[in-house]
Amino acid sequence: MNIFPAIDLFGSKAVRLYKGDYAQMTVYNDDPCAVAADFAAQGARFIHIVDLEGAKSGDTPNFDTVCKIKNTSGLFCEIGGGIRSMEVIDRYLSAGIDRVILGTAAVNDEVFLKEAVEKYGERIAVGADLKDGYVAVKLDRKK
Repeated sequence: MNIFPAIDLFGSKAVRLYKGDYAQMTVYNDDPCAVAADFAAQGARFIHIVDLEGAKSGDTPNFDTVCKIKNTSGLFCEIGGGIRSMEVIDRYLSAGIDRVILGTAAVNDEVFLKEAVEKYGERIAVGADLKDGYVAVKLDRKK
């Protein structure tokens, strides 16, 4: 079994949201690289990173922090949170991130999902968050 401890990022800090509420955010560490180093020291080989700002905006505001975590920890790193374009996938994977997690975009844009998997294979995964026993996604009402 592989265990993926997680670091959620907001403002380049390791945080946690209470029930997904951005207004109820706790900062656990100002240095997410130190958190990753602690995970590695405890025997972790993998880490799951979520860019919470990216999840809201669709941008990569914590890109440098994600790359720094990868480069300093040496852990297998996967990233999720707002990844909605091939350009963002290309950017993360070209920078050395091991796997990209697609969430809502995988549900809302089947063409995008297929393109990503065709290009990168197992370096793409689909993640599903649950709320009240159901998969939680933001539906694209424009389609």
